[in-house]
Amino acid sequence: MAGASPDMLKKVPLFAGLDNRELEQIAASMRERSVAAGDVVLEQGAGGAGFFVVQSGEGDVTVDGNSVGSVGPGDYFGEIALLTGSDRTATVTARTDMVCYGMTPWEFKPLVESNSAIAWKLLTAMAQKLR
Repeated sequence: MAGASPDMLKKVPLFAGLDNRELEQIAASMRERSVAAGDVVLEQGAGGAGFFVVQSGEGDVTVDGNSVGSVGPGDYFGEIALLTGSDRTATVTARTDMVCYGMTPWEFKPLVESNSAIAWKLLTAMAQKLR
């Protein structure tokens, strides 16, 4: 499976502050995952070991069975589990066929530990999202 494209990642708000070299490093560590319409991408309460960026398709996001939004191209989810290893806080179900690119904590941690610029830019972007 191929990695994500830096051009796709450039459009993701979480990665907006990264330069091309940094985007290439992240893209190289991500792997493609295809999900059929109706399939659960991740489930609330399940153990979490991945972060995803949507390349194509759409998914519904629910918490405790209640709709809280949707995801589509350029959106991302799973960042909390990526950083903390905690259980999933929501369920994402593919509304249409989806192509996502994912990264696991064991791929992410060495990347940010070896590149403080990436770590700082991602930390800043995540703090802004939490505001």
